[in-house]
Order: sequence, then C-alpha cells, then structure tokens
Amino acid sequence: MATAIPDSHRDLLQAQFATLVTQGADGHPQVTEVWFLADGDQLKLSLSTARQKVKNLLRDPACALLLLDVGNPYRYLEVRADAELTPDPERTFAARVWAKSGTDLSAWDWPEDKRVVVTLHPTRVNAVDMGVGG
Repeated sequence: MATAIPDSHRDLLQAQFATLVTQGADGHPQVTEVWFLADGDQLKLSLSTARQKVKNLLRDPACALLLLDVGNPYRYLEVRADAELTPDPERTFAARVWAKSGTDLSAWDWPEDKRVVVTLHPTRVNAVDMGVGG
C-alpha cells in the first residue's frame, strides 16, 4: 500500500483546508472541514480538545483526510491515517496553522479549551485524477 504522497498531488498540500473523517462513538462517521499544515508526507492539524473530533480520535485514532482540487473536483487526495495527538499548551503549532489560514481560530475557543497537534501517520494514500468530465 502506498503511504507517500505522490508528486502528482503534492500541490494539494498547499490548500487552505481539508475534510477530516473520524468515527463517532455510535460507529457513524463524523465529517468536518479543518485547516492543516503539511510536513513532508505527514499532515498536521491543530484541534481544540473540546471538539467532538478530538474525542473521536482519542477513542479511535483511525481517520481519513480528503484534499479536493477545488478547480477540478475529479482530482483529489485521500489520506487514510492513524492520528497521534500531542499537547500544544503554548499554541505554538496552532499559531502556524492560523498564519497559513489567515484566521485566528482561537476566537472560537473557550478560555479553558486546550489545543493539540494531530499528526496523521498515513497508512494508505489514494491519489485520484479522473480528468475533467470523469
């Protein structure tokens, strides 16, 4: 199984956001848009520990991240991964993500919220390009 992101789809790592899929306690998927940064073949997110997606990842680290080419929706990158969560008490990594997005996401955090860095360790990478018109 391929776990490296191919050169043909590396440009998608510059996207502003991606779609994160985690598994809820009831077994159903939870899907949400997230900001991210690429670090080689690893993708990293900054998430608030108060959010359901963090609770889902703590219970089951298996997840997927979809990066869609918004100019050509027939082209996308699906990264299946195991998530590793590490504290970001000073919000250092969060600030890097916010700088990329041009948004201070702390505006949506409660004062008691904490941030974690979610590092995605790919277990499978699917690079799809069906061409315009499928």
